[in-house]
Amino acid sequence: MNNKQNVLIIGAGLCGSLLALRLGQRGFNVSVYEKRPDLRKVEISAGRSINLAFSDRGYKAIKLVGLEKQVKQLCIPMHGRMIHDAHGNTFQSNYSGRPHEFINSISRGDLNALLLNEAEKHENVSIYFDQACQSVDFEKTTALFKDYKSQDVFVEDADIIIGTDGAGSVLRKSYYLAKKFLFSFSQNYLTHGYKELCILSKENGDFRLHKNALHIWPRGSFMLIALPNLDGSFTVTLFLSYDEGQYNFNNLTKEAVVLEFFKNEFPDALALMPNLLDDFFKNPTAPLGTIKCAPWHYKGNTLLMGDAAHAIVPFYGQGMNASFEDVIEFDKVLDMKLKNWEEICKTYARGRKKDTDAIADLAIDNFHEMKDHVANPIFQEKRKLEMALEKAFPNAYVSKYSMVTFNEDMGYREAMLKGRAQDKAILNLLHSGRIQLQDDLKRTLEIINQETQAILADNEIAGFKST
Repeated sequence: MNNKQNVLIIGAGLCGSLLALRLGQRGFNVSVYEKRPDLRKVEISAGRSINLAFSDRGYKAIKLVGLEKQVKQLCIPMHGRMIHDAHGNTFQSNYSGRPHEFINSISRGDLNALLLNEAEKHENVSIYFDQACQSVDFEKTTALFKDYKSQDVFVEDADIIIGTDGAGSVLRKSYYLAKKFLFSFSQNYLTHGYKELCILSKENGDFRLHKNALHIWPRGSFMLIALPNLDGSFTVTLFLSYDEGQYNFNNLTKEAVVLEFFKNEFPDALALMPNLLDDFFKNPTAPLGTIKCAPWHYKGNTLLMGDAAHAIVPFYGQGMNASFEDVIEFDKVLDMKLKNWEEICKTYARGRKKDTDAIADLAIDNFHEMKDHVANPIFQEKRKLEMALEKAFPNAYVSKYSMVTFNEDMGYREAMLKGRAQDKAILNLLHSGRIQLQDDLKRTLEIINQETQAILADNEIAGFKST
């Protein structure tokens, strides 16, 4: 198959812009249509974009397109979670015992703009804004668009249409509505939503909290998090039930109640947020959901990628990283030089879906960990032990978090199965008293490995294989 074919990409977000750049580099003729205005020319409304945690899988994709230096300038390293208890006390729980392993806070808009700029440097890449896709005819390989400015409606065709148009994907909806083939779709929401707030920088531009950490206020059934921005501010996100508990989004409707809530639960954060009420009532409350579907392709002329195929909740910081990894895996399949798009799409989806299903499940796990478990004494003991093991045996011990976040050459499914077994082993051993923090670390590691292998063996008998 030659690389001069026409590729139509629906959606110019992070996945779509990276995909356009990579396909442009490979010589394909790429047209990208985006329903929103050009984010480089207009101010995107606040309150709907959770800060991105950029880590090794995302970096691998950025390295693929040669933008490591530019992206690094947009990043603020975060070495661990800074836990804030109800009394204002803090302690840091590092992400890894290996000092070179950390995640980064990065602006979604700045990263998206960089990718768009780089993609447009290629003459074979064209990007159009304010062009909303109305439907896709996957029998004819055409897409119907409406120009928001002129109100004109028009049809575009291509050799392949790739939908990177997010959780509300029009291409995925076209699959569902056409009913010409068996298409499975699930959309599951948490009972919690999120609202974006802000801690402004000091007057001199300095940070009001420790800069190089992801701050968490875990409160059992809800939490507050804060990620640093380059301008000295923090993007703060409240994750809270819509209708359960003493305080929920449905009853936080008056200024006095909102202030009471923050005074009771987040007093140290409130002291840094004189703008709280303005942000709280200006910014929307948004839902948190997981989307899974299959198949991702039809006849080799249409394909879903990124959130359009596998939207996840943000609690492992892997949404963008997973979408970027989609581009890496797709690029690997293109290197196989298969004879047509149908073989390419089938090969890509067959190898990729098990991993995106896994990270979706892991993200739900981490939601419960962040809002509750990080404040649990046995969990804290487990993390201290893991940090000690990673420091003492950097090549022999890897925590589940490190497998997922820092081991970009391990698939998400393998990381999930191995990591869950290892977590279960450590918690069981700590709870039973068979291992303790003060024990000899080498002997402790041997016991953990033995217990982990036993759990993995049981799982394999039950049909849970890592490959």
